[in-house]
Amino acid sequence: MTREEQALLKLYRNLSRGRREGLIDYARYLEGCEPPKDQISEKVDIPRPEEESVVAAIRRLTSSYPMLERTTLLDQTTGLMAQHLMQGREASEVIDQLEELFQERYGKFLQQQTEPVDK
Repeated sequence: MTREEQALLKLYRNLSRGRREGLIDYARYLEGCEPPKDQISEKVDIPRPEEESVVAAIRRLTSSYPMLERTTLLDQTTGLMAQHLMQGREASEVIDQLEELFQERYGKFLQQQTEPVDK
């Protein structure tokens, strides 16, 4: 086992059961961070449920915005997820910020789609 794997295992063992489940969910999300196969430009409207976890919100938003390259969102979503898991920031606040992030990136995506391509 590498040092990084040992460090991750140590951190995992020090977490509560609920946080462990959150960490596993988040690791699964990260594992699936690959660019979308089909470039779809329309947003899929998936309503936000009243009660939603941060991981579920990230899944919902990536499904709502399949045209966005997930790797470009990775740093910010990781930071927000860490604020929730490690610093105890309220899920609803983090989800609000995630929604703003995805909407902003979608706006930029649409703008790039309408800009003329230089020859």
